[in-house]
Amino acid sequence: MPAYHSSFNEYPDMRVVGNLAVLPIKTKFRGPAAPLADPNEADIIDETLDLFRANSLFRNFEIKGPADRLLIILILFVSDCLAKIGTSRTTPNQIEATKMLNTLAVDNFPIPGDATFPLNAHYAPPGSRQDAEYLRSYLTQVRQELAARLVERLYADGTGKPSKWWMSFQKRRFMNRSLGTQ
Repeated sequence: MPAYHSSFNEYPDMRVVGNLAVLPIKTKFRGPAAPLADPNEADIIDETLDLFRANSLFRNFEIKGPADRLLIILILFVSDCLAKIGTSRTTPNQIEATKMLNTLAVDNFPIPGDATFPLNAHYAPPGSRQDAEYLRSYLTQVRQELAARLVERLYADGTGKPSKWWMSFQKRRFMNRSLGTQ
Protein backbone atom coordinates (compact mmCIF):
# COMPACT_ATOMS: atom_id res chain seq x y z
CA MET A 1 0.00 0.00 0.00
CA PRO A 2 1.51 3.35 -0.99
CA ALA A 3 1.88 6.34 1.32
CA TYR A 4 -0.39 9.36 0.99
CA HIS A 5 1.07 12.19 -1.06
CA SER A 6 0.42 15.90 -0.94
CA SER A 7 -2.46 17.25 -2.98
CA PHE A 8 -0.43 20.46 -3.38
CA ASN A 9 2.12 18.94 -5.78
CA GLU A 10 0.12 20.43 -8.64
CA TYR A 11 -0.52 23.78 -6.94
CA PRO A 12 -0.49 26.59 -9.54
CA ASP A 13 2.18 29.31 -9.24
CA MET A 14 4.02 27.42 -6.50
CA ARG A 15 7.30 29.01 -5.44
CA VAL A 16 10.12 26.49 -5.12
CA VAL A 17 13.33 27.10 -3.17
CA GLY A 18 15.90 24.42 -3.90
CA ASN A 19 13.35 21.71 -4.65
CA LEU A 20 11.10 22.44 -1.65
CA ALA A 21 7.65 23.97 -2.13
CA VAL A 22 6.83 27.30 -0.49
CA LEU A 23 3.04 27.26 -0.21
CA PRO A 24 0.54 29.80 1.13
CA ILE A 25 -0.87 29.00 4.58
CA LYS A 26 -3.51 30.18 7.03
CA THR A 27 -1.48 31.66 9.85
CA LYS A 28 -1.53 33.88 12.93
CA PHE A 29 2.25 34.23 12.91
CA ARG A 30 4.35 36.84 11.14
CA GLY A 31 6.58 35.64 8.36
CA PRO A 32 7.09 35.44 4.61
CA ALA A 33 4.36 32.87 3.87
CA ALA A 34 1.66 34.18 1.58
CA PRO A 35 -1.85 34.04 3.05
CA LEU A 36 -4.17 31.43 1.63
CA ALA A 37 -6.72 32.99 -0.76
CA ASP A 38 -9.71 31.14 0.74
CA PRO A 39 -9.44 30.84 4.55
CA ASN A 40 -11.95 27.96 4.53
CA GLU A 41 -9.73 25.92 2.23
CA ALA A 42 -7.26 23.37 3.64
CA ASP A 43 -3.56 24.25 3.53
CA ILE A 44 -0.39 22.14 3.77
CA ILE A 45 -0.56 22.26 7.59
CA ASP A 46 -4.09 20.83 7.65
CA GLU A 47 -2.96 18.18 5.18
CA THR A 48 0.06 17.31 7.36
CA LEU A 49 -2.11 16.83 10.44
CA ASP A 50 -4.64 14.78 8.47
CA LEU A 51 -2.00 12.51 6.89
CA PHE A 52 0.43 12.26 9.80
CA ARG A 53 -0.92 9.14 11.47
CA ALA A 54 -1.37 7.19 8.24
CA ASN A 55 1.99 8.20 6.78
CA SER A 56 3.91 7.63 10.02
CA LEU A 57 3.33 3.90 9.51
CA PHE A 58 5.39 3.89 6.30
CA ARG A 59 9.12 3.33 6.09
CA ASN A 60 9.35 4.31 2.41
CA PHE A 61 7.96 7.38 0.70
CA GLU A 62 8.22 8.07 -3.01
CA ILE A 63 8.59 11.82 -3.54
CA LYS A 64 6.29 12.95 -6.34
CA GLY A 65 6.84 16.70 -6.17
CA PRO A 66 8.08 19.69 -4.18
CA ALA A 67 5.02 19.71 -1.88
CA ASP A 68 5.83 16.12 -0.87
CA ARG A 69 9.23 17.34 0.33
CA LEU A 70 7.56 19.96 2.51
CA LEU A 71 5.08 17.33 3.75
CA ILE A 72 7.99 15.08 4.81
CA ILE A 73 9.64 17.87 6.81
CA LEU A 74 6.35 18.75 8.50
CA ILE A 75 5.48 15.12 9.34
CA LEU A 76 8.93 14.69 10.90
CA PHE A 77 8.40 17.90 12.88
CA VAL A 78 5.06 16.58 14.21
CA SER A 79 6.89 13.42 15.33
CA ASP A 80 9.45 15.56 17.16
CA CYS A 81 6.66 17.58 18.79
CA LEU A 82 4.90 14.46 20.06
CA ALA A 83 8.20 13.08 21.34
CA LYS A 84 8.91 16.37 23.13
CA ILE A 85 5.55 16.28 24.90
CA GLY A 86 5.87 12.56 25.63
CA THR A 87 9.32 12.87 27.22
CA SER A 88 8.48 15.72 29.57
CA ARG A 89 8.65 14.83 33.29
CA THR A 90 5.00 15.60 33.90
CA THR A 91 2.20 15.58 31.39
CA PRO A 92 1.95 19.19 30.21
CA ASN A 93 -1.38 21.00 30.13
CA GLN A 94 -2.41 22.85 26.98
CA ILE A 95 -0.69 26.13 27.91
CA GLU A 96 2.57 24.39 28.84
CA ALA A 97 2.47 22.32 25.63
CA THR A 98 1.89 25.46 23.57
CA LYS A 99 4.94 27.14 25.11
CA MET A 100 7.05 23.99 24.77
CA LEU A 101 6.20 23.43 21.10
CA ASN A 102 6.47 27.10 20.14
CA THR A 103 9.98 27.11 21.60
CA LEU A 104 10.77 23.96 19.62
CA ALA A 105 9.42 25.60 16.46
CA VAL A 106 11.61 28.68 16.70
CA ASP A 107 14.78 26.98 17.96
CA ASN A 108 17.64 26.84 15.50
CA PHE A 109 17.09 23.92 13.12
CA PRO A 110 18.86 22.65 9.98
CA ILE A 111 17.39 23.32 6.56
CA PRO A 112 18.12 21.50 3.29
CA GLY A 113 21.72 22.13 2.35
CA ASP A 114 22.97 22.39 5.96
CA ALA A 115 25.49 19.69 6.91
CA THR A 116 23.28 18.47 9.78
CA PHE A 117 20.03 18.21 7.77
CA PRO A 118 19.14 14.48 7.90
CA LEU A 119 17.59 14.22 4.41
CA ASN A 120 20.10 16.09 2.24
CA ALA A 121 20.17 13.21 -0.25
CA HIS A 122 16.55 14.01 -1.19
CA TYR A 123 16.68 17.81 -1.11
CA ALA A 124 18.49 20.39 -3.20
CA PRO A 125 20.09 23.24 -1.26
CA PRO A 126 18.74 26.77 -1.75
CA GLY A 127 20.34 28.54 -4.69
CA SER A 128 21.65 31.54 -2.75
CA ARG A 129 22.18 32.83 0.76
CA GLN A 130 19.09 35.02 0.35
CA ASP A 131 17.02 31.95 -0.62
CA ALA A 132 18.37 30.07 2.42
CA GLU A 133 17.37 32.92 4.76
CA TYR A 134 13.92 33.07 3.14
CA LEU A 135 13.49 29.29 3.47
CA ARG A 136 14.53 29.30 7.14
CA SER A 137 12.10 32.15 7.87
CA TYR A 138 9.29 30.40 5.97
CA LEU A 139 9.90 27.08 7.73
CA THR A 140 9.97 28.81 11.12
CA GLN A 141 6.58 30.38 10.42
CA VAL A 142 5.13 27.10 9.17
CA ARG A 143 6.52 25.20 12.19
CA GLN A 144 4.99 27.75 14.58
CA GLU A 145 1.58 27.44 12.94
CA LEU A 146 1.85 23.64 12.81
CA ALA A 147 2.76 23.49 16.51
CA ALA A 148 -0.21 25.71 17.42
CA ARG A 149 -2.67 23.62 15.40
CA LEU A 150 -1.21 20.38 16.73
CA VAL A 151 -1.79 21.53 20.32
CA GLU A 152 -5.40 22.38 19.41
CA ARG A 153 -5.91 18.82 18.14
CA LEU A 154 -4.01 17.19 21.01
CA TYR A 155 -6.16 18.90 23.63
CA ALA A 156 -9.45 19.00 21.72
CA ASP A 157 -11.24 16.68 24.15
CA GLY A 158 -11.12 19.22 27.00
CA THR A 159 -9.58 16.88 29.60
CA GLY A 160 -6.42 18.98 30.01
CA LYS A 161 -4.28 16.04 28.91
CA PRO A 162 -3.02 15.25 25.41
CA SER A 163 -5.02 12.76 23.38
CA LYS A 164 -3.82 9.22 23.98
CA TRP A 165 -4.66 8.42 20.39
CA TRP A 166 -2.26 11.08 19.11
CA MET A 167 0.38 10.34 21.73
CA SER A 168 0.45 6.68 20.72
CA PHE A 169 2.41 7.85 17.65
CA GLN A 170 5.20 9.54 19.66
CA LYS A 171 7.66 6.68 19.12
CA ARG A 172 6.80 6.07 15.47
CA ARG A 173 9.40 7.32 13.04
CA PHE A 174 8.24 8.22 9.54
CA MET A 175 10.80 6.77 7.12
CA ASN A 176 12.78 5.76 10.24
CA ARG A 177 14.01 9.37 10.43
CA SER A 178 13.88 12.30 12.79
CA LEU A 179 14.71 15.96 12.34
CA GLY A 180 16.49 15.73 15.66
CA THR A 181 14.94 18.99 16.90
CA GLN A 182 13.71 17.64 20.20
